[in-house]
Amino acid sequence: MKYYNLKDSLEKIDFREATIKGQGKEKGLFFPENIPQLDKEFVQNLHQYSNEEIAYQCMKDFVGDEIPLEILKEIVAETVSFEIPLIKINEQISILELFHGPTLAFKDIGARFMSRCLSYFLKDQQKKVTVLVATSGDTGGAVAHGFYKIPQINVVILYPKNRVSPVQEKQLTTLGENISALEINGSFDDCQNLVKQAFSDEEINSQLFLTSANSINVARWLPQQIYYLIALKQWIQNHKEHPVICVPSGNFGNICAGLLAHFRGLPASHFIAACNANHVIPDYFKTQNYQPQKAVATLSNAMDVGNPSNFVRILELFGHEFDALKNKISAYSIDDDETMSTISEVYEKYGYILEPHSAVAFAAMEQYLQKNPGQKGFILGTAHPVKFADAVEKAIHTQIEIPDSLNELMKKEKKTVEINSDFEELRRFLLHKI
Repeated sequence: MKYYNLKDSLEKIDFREATIKGQGKEKGLFFPENIPQLDKEFVQNLHQYSNEEIAYQCMKDFVGDEIPLEILKEIVAETVSFEIPLIKINEQISILELFHGPTLAFKDIGARFMSRCLSYFLKDQQKKVTVLVATSGDTGGAVAHGFYKIPQINVVILYPKNRVSPVQEKQLTTLGENISALEINGSFDDCQNLVKQAFSDEEINSQLFLTSANSINVARWLPQQIYYLIALKQWIQNHKEHPVICVPSGNFGNICAGLLAHFRGLPASHFIAACNANHVIPDYFKTQNYQPQKAVATLSNAMDVGNPSNFVRILELFGHEFDALKNKISAYSIDDDETMSTISEVYEKYGYILEPHSAVAFAAMEQYLQKNPGQKGFILGTAHPVKFADAVEKAIHTQIEIPDSLNELMKKEKKTVEINSDFEELRRFLLHKI
């Protein structure tokens, strides 16, 4: 399998190089040269396969012969080594709980897969790699834990000051060792822009070997297909109709992975991009005009993105055909007031506790189903409610039980370096502190 740069199609590299480089010339994202189809019999009989077997079948064609078969099987087994249940909320809507991993967020899956692939690729090399990543919340913790103490890898995480939850901040700032956390005076988009500038800076790249662990990296983005197949495995045991799939969407890597799986043969009647008050993509669906905006802070902070990096991959999937795109995807914008009322109502009616991101998805799904009666589907539960305890407890008037692991985490000391959203400050840190 080769991957080409979406900004320069002549730049084509294999999975190993794409994992190590992160992005291509002119900050372009890599995209698979062909989309391998899933075997129809495999998809129809998912219930007969273990999650580990599903993960292996999902990823093997993208990795090719870059990783030996037995090692790839070990990597995917570790990637999905926790529960990923599909839970019924009401007769129309279920939720795929993706928060049973070590950092209680869906990004554990992509981060675990990528960290183990990168570790394999670097095992016989002398040079160190610096993983440089921007986070709007959960990516930071997942990447920090995925790469913690892995030899020859330093991790630098940029996150927006006062715009991540207390639990998220502790998960990405308390490890130390090979993990450095930079607290940026600015938004997530500022963090992401700083990372992109670093990747194109000649001086930094002459002294450091940089790669990214955001969903711009194919090794972070592609394994997110796995849990759509695991969801379908559970869905087809109780439903004959194809599901509507609603994804909380910020940087659009998650829904892009689901759409890729759909193009490979995963049955789905429709996809919904559930956005918060950052409504660049819902606006695009209304106007066909893509206009990046300055990100605004919301309760669902991991989706506070004003210029989603992965949307270009979605456009590529659909051949830049707007009508085909709009026929398969709907996009909704849900504000904080509706987010809070959704958390409250779902708890009161069904006894299920949503956190802000999954509440945005639930509200968007309800709006879609009102216009399309008779359909059913599932939303992606991307984080554990305890990660947003303040908002959730205010909505449901009940205290959330905190896992023992988090009690210990919250006692740990935060270790950060605070800088402005100024590239020269980031450059100095990378060149003199790493």
